[in-house]
Amino acid sequence: MKIKTKLRLGFGFLFVVVLFFGAISLYCMNKISVSSKVILKDNYETLSYTRKMRAILDVNNLPLPANVSAQFAALLELEGKNITEPGEGAAVASLNSAYKDIVNPEATSASRQAAVSKARLQLSIIDQLNMNAIVRKNAAAQVAVERASMYLIFAASMCFLILFSFIVNFPGFVANPLREFSEAIKEISKKNYKQRLQFNGSDEFAELAMSFNTMVAELNKWENSNLAKVQSEKLRIEAIIEQMQDAIIGLNEKNDVLFMNKVAAQLIGINEKEVIGLNGLDLMKKNDLLNRILQNEGGEKLMKIYADEKESYFQLERRKIIVPSYNENNEQATVQTGKEAGEVYILKNITQFKELDEAKTNFIATVSHELKTPISSIKMSLKLMDDERVGSMNPEQKELVQHIKEDCSRLLKITSELLDLAQVETGNLQLNFVKTDPRKIAIYAMDAVRFQAEQRSIELELISRNNLPQISVDIEKTAWVLINFLSNALRYSSEKSKVTIQVIETGKNIEFSVRDFGKGIDEQYQKRLFDRYFQVPTDGNNKSGSGLGLAISKDFITAEGGEIWVESAIGEGSRFCFSLPVVD
Repeated sequence: MKIKTKLRLGFGFLFVVVLFFGAISLYCMNKISVSSKVILKDNYETLSYTRKMRAILDVNNLPLPANVSAQFAALLELEGKNITEPGEGAAVASLNSAYKDIVNPEATSASRQAAVSKARLQLSIIDQLNMNAIVRKNAAAQVAVERASMYLIFAASMCFLILFSFIVNFPGFVANPLREFSEAIKEISKKNYKQRLQFNGSDEFAELAMSFNTMVAELNKWENSNLAKVQSEKLRIEAIIEQMQDAIIGLNEKNDVLFMNKVAAQLIGINEKEVIGLNGLDLMKKNDLLNRILQNEGGEKLMKIYADEKESYFQLERRKIIVPSYNENNEQATVQTGKEAGEVYILKNITQFKELDEAKTNFIATVSHELKTPISSIKMSLKLMDDERVGSMNPEQKELVQHIKEDCSRLLKITSELLDLAQVETGNLQLNFVKTDPRKIAIYAMDAVRFQAEQRSIELELISRNNLPQISVDIEKTAWVLINFLSNALRYSSEKSKVTIQVIETGKNIEFSVRDFGKGIDEQYQKRLFDRYFQVPTDGNNKSGSGLGLAISKDFITAEGGEIWVESAIGEGSRFCFSLPVVD
């Protein structure tokens, strides 16, 4: 039987029960109504007739007037037609005989008085008979009402029990199968593919149970066929992670340890087999190195760790585990739309590269320092050669000497930049902080490049107000940065143009900026301008430097607690800026 048919039968049964209770109620109400009508219709009319006839006898004198006598006769006739009780007919006959004596014209006054007394007596008898009948019928009506009430209560109780039983049991017809389906689906979500449903009958639930069992059987078959493959892939991945030379730690979205290779376990000082499945947040409370790794938000890229019986350097990489999602066609979607399933921490041992970098830095510092002295000597000798007291030179010789001077100046600048870079990389950068007026630094830098600007007819413009807040900086190195900005601006500006130097207060910082109106810098190169040895490709018309000036400028400004950046667009020129905090 189909579910729809069962529901129709159930609600049809409820409808029949309601109709049955309504019929019983109407029957009982009708019985009560009939009993009440009998009492009112018969006995109360008789009492009304006798009351009116008694009133006629009490009010009128004998002999009765003709109209009153006719009225009495009419009432007597109505009473004669309304005889309902035993003995009432004899009383009415006696009352009729007395009436005749009252209206008899030949009767004497004494006989009429006797007839009136007889009539009063018969009226009292009729009243008494009807009053007794009213009491009797009222009692009978009460009994009928009580019987009807009992029938009604019994019917209501039976209907209540039937409906209550229906309400309790009938919903289970739908709810119980649904509950079994829900529990079975929960078991399937736990990968319990041995779950089966058994429903008797041929309704929709039985058909759905058959489909469910077929689905579970297919899932079980699929699980068994892929389990070996999944386990093999898992062992292969674990073997790959174990053989890697970098320390690797994997956590799931709940921060539980998914995997940890032997290198990471030895580095941290724990047993990798004992921590699998444990919570990483609890483990890092007992291990300071693990705490540094997990709490790192990306700011500490280079970590110094004691390993291999020496201080070693490790580069930390933090990557999110993304499980790709699938679309409706079961095709893999993009990684960005996947679900985050945890994080992987990778520690790469870069100690060897760090040592090589330090050796390179020391070599550059040594070579630069050794080259600086002879280059200075060469520059001094060229200055003496240019002196007329030593001897005169022809124009060709002077031109050659001038070229040598320029090359010596360029070599001297490169060696100075390499020495500054070596100081930054080795951590030996010495800063002499002094409170000063920002305008003085800008004016000093402008005076340093003024001769170079005048040779190319380039106007230097300073935009600043007086009484700016003081800053605490290394004046020499800050001016060096500003001079480097101005030198680059002059190099890439056309003749008879303008370079603007601006010093303004922005919040709690002083912002220095140098703006030129040259061809500008392509956006693809702007992010690499402050990288070491990077040079923007040129068309060959401008002389390029070493690619260290802006990198060293960034190191100087960062060491002073400031920020440095560039704003540029093709055809609109460039604006190099840095900001330094004001003195509290």
